[in-house]
Amino acid sequence: MVKYEDLEFFSKSTKTYKVTFYKNNLVEDISDWTVYFVVKENKEDADVDAKITKTITSHLNASIGETLIELSTSDTNLNGTYYYEISYLDDDANQEVVYYGKINFKKPTLQSRT
Repeated sequence: MVKYEDLEFFSKSTKTYKVTFYKNNLVEDISDWTVYFVVKENKEDADVDAKITKTITSHLNASIGETLIELSTSDTNLNGTYYYEISYLDDDANQEVVYYGKINFKKPTLQSRT
């Protein structure tokens, strides 16, 4: 089931999203799945022009459908609002978008953290 959800956090921060996959209200084994996270300035932008691209094949706990999307400070070194999508390709070549929406990177008050 596709879910629209807007996200917001500060630029230049680390962020980890835990995503759990379900089928018929039961956790799905994602051992052989590839999970994708992409952020683009415009939805129509080519994939190679994405601001953030994550391809996840090693999962937190695949047998119970858990994976992590880990964003570093260099990933999130953006300001403003972009579009994001989380999707997958399963072991039977099925693919689906599971989350999408806008992602807003807010400028932090403290510019330098050392």
